[in-house]
Amino acid sequence: MEGQLASIRPTGSGNVNDTYLAVFRTHFSEERIIIQRINGHVFTRPEWIMENMRILTNHCHEQLLEESRSADRIWQLPKVIPCQDGKDYYLDEEGCFWRALTLIASATSFDKPQGTEHAYEVGTVLSQFHRLTLNLDPSLLHDTLPGFHVTPEYLATYDEVIQQERAQALVDSSIEVRNLQRFVEEHRAFCSVLVDAADSGKLSTRVIHGDPKIGNVMIDNDSGKGTAIIDLDTAKPGLIHYDFGDALRSICNREGEETDDLGKIVFDLELCEAFVRGYMVHAQTMLTDDDKRFLYDSIRLISFELGLRFFQDYLAGNLYFKVSSPEQNLRRAMVQFRLCESIELRETQIRKVLDAAAK
Repeated sequence: MEGQLASIRPTGSGNVNDTYLAVFRTHFSEERIIIQRINGHVFTRPEWIMENMRILTNHCHEQLLEESRSADRIWQLPKVIPCQDGKDYYLDEEGCFWRALTLIASATSFDKPQGTEHAYEVGTVLSQFHRLTLNLDPSLLHDTLPGFHVTPEYLATYDEVIQQERAQALVDSSIEVRNLQRFVEEHRAFCSVLVDAADSGKLSTRVIHGDPKIGNVMIDNDSGKGTAIIDLDTAKPGLIHYDFGDALRSICNREGEETDDLGKIVFDLELCEAFVRGYMVHAQTMLTDDDKRFLYDSIRLISFELGLRFFQDYLAGNLYFKVSSPEQNLRRAMVQFRLCESIELRETQIRKVLDAAAK
């Protein structure tokens, strides 16, 4: 980097990595970059993350450059900034992995939906990512999070944790915990719906983003159009249904993941319709009939899965997700399970939206 480090401060609202905005200044310019400490507890092989990111971004940047003259906007994707020794990451004295990325500037991400136009753009950005990576062999990428989005495995982990003494004490002392436990049992049989479809050959493995929540989609400040999807740590081989469901459970909850007002949590059909229209801009020709058949299941499942993960982490002592209070993961689980209930109540309407957009 040219210039001197002028400032560095925390930025973003991620639940896993520690993220900082660094500002470098010369006598005539300023450059801002993102610096992150990779969570080694979550990502046990951080070097795999960096290798995946290099393969993925090189593939996408080359394609974006080729298409730039005919594109309807300037599509972007973060790029890795190498260290002075040429490596993609820095290993400090305590064994922590650090990396630097270009900043997607003059763009903003939002933790809550801003309206139907915003939902449409989030859908368009995700389908653009899937289009760009369609011809990237998923076997070239490491599986940086084995079992990620494999709901039956999360359920198996939950079954182990719920039997532990700490978890049983919480069950005995809290009606909220018992209600969430009951919700898990009522949905146990549904957990393998996507895994079973993949095992039977109905769904195929592709490159996925892994965490396409609303906060990871950048919207251009000037045009209002989506410009990039960030946070590529979870990019890996998987089912694009995981991305589709995760994005919708995020964009269609106007209250966001951290609300305490459970009574206001509703799966918003208007936002759903806008997102799906945006997603089909690029995805229409990529999806098979079987892909389309399991889209609703993905929305319902991923909301339940995230709630299960929050709940399990709360019972285990908040080991995975960062929290600001001991009960935060419990509240997060309640939000996702309430959203899952809302999705189930609106199944007929959601399927109509999906069917209309897929034609």
